Amino acid sequence: MKLYKKLFTDFDEMYLAHASLGIIASSCIGSIAAMLILMKGHAFINMFELFLVVVVCMGFNAAVLAQMKSKFVFNSLIVSLGVSILLIIINLI
Repeated sequence: MKLYKKLFTDFDEMYLAHASLGIIASSCIGSIAAMLILMKGHAFINMFELFLVVVVCMGFNAAVLAQMKSKFVFNSLIVSLGVSILLIIINLI
């Protein structure tokens, strides 16, 4: 919890810079996850994984563009990166 508070405080202080970097990071890692998912095939489970990664990445981008509260944006960044990295790991195995 200490790490979360420290990271959120830093994110909140320089919101615009971190939101911009978050958009780049979320989009890049999300596109890597999408590529790996599509390389596995086009079955229903693959399309569900693709849907999931697109929804969380676009959700973060929408939160930034809608200028929502910084805590919501920070939490959606964590969810977006977490889901994308989890799906990358799953599809590399």
